[in-house]
Amino acid sequence: MVEPEIAAYYERNAERDRLASGGRRVEFLRVWDLLERFLPPVPATVLDVGGGAGVYAIPLAAAGYAVHLIDPVPLLVTQAAEASRAAASPLASASVGDARSLDVTDASADAVLLLGPLYHLTRRDDRVTALREARRVTKPGGVVVALALSRFYPLFEELATGMAGWESGAARFLADGQYQNQTGDVSGFTTSYFHRPEDLISEVADADLRLEHLAGASGIVKLMLPDLGQRLDEDGPREHVLSLLRLVESEPSILGLSQNFVAIARV
Repeated sequence: MVEPEIAAYYERNAERDRLASGGRRVEFLRVWDLLERFLPPVPATVLDVGGGAGVYAIPLAAAGYAVHLIDPVPLLVTQAAEASRAAASPLASASVGDARSLDVTDASADAVLLLGPLYHLTRRDDRVTALREARRVTKPGGVVVALALSRFYPLFEELATGMAGWESGAARFLADGQYQNQTGDVSGFTTSYFHRPEDLISEVADADLRLEHLAGASGIVKLMLPDLGQRLDEDGPREHVLSLLRLVESEPSILGLSQNFVAIARV
């Protein structure tokens, strides 16, 4: 269902808390902003495919959505189920499954989230299959939200932080977007595909979905602002950062610089 090295990465790293603190929170806040703007109103049914430990699913349930979480990593599904049991508004369900073959009835969801699967499906036909599955289970007029990692951000991250790792394979990485952790250290990132914006656009089209909006989510603020975590802790500075990111989220000339970008598509 999922490559062993990907499963090992998520079993040994704190995915549940990854977006909970510091500068990393900008990803959650920006994706949440997009969900608030584009999801249908409660009490719509949302399928969170690749939903991990429930980072988005649990808050969506708290907001009044009927959320079904699916993930290929059993540990993350267990963590999501535990969080659901402790929540005032539990998930509708949490189960192990594959984005490419969903055990879900046709046209049964108002919205499908693919906030994790696409960048761990390294073959294009698998990514299109996952998007087609999302379309299949979404009602006509419903929305599919898909996140991709930017091919260019890791190189700028290396320049900004001085971290080594991309130099020897940079030319190939820029050419095909394929990344594999060759070190054996599971604390590093795992097997992934890094998109160009036009890649995601074409995959959405090939899945017979209508692209409504393409947004750079996190931008490059983590590289620009060493004090980003502190700014996100304070209401005024946080809203300033988020409002500026929203202002330029769809600017084509800088979209590829964002750490990640999100496609909002309609069935």
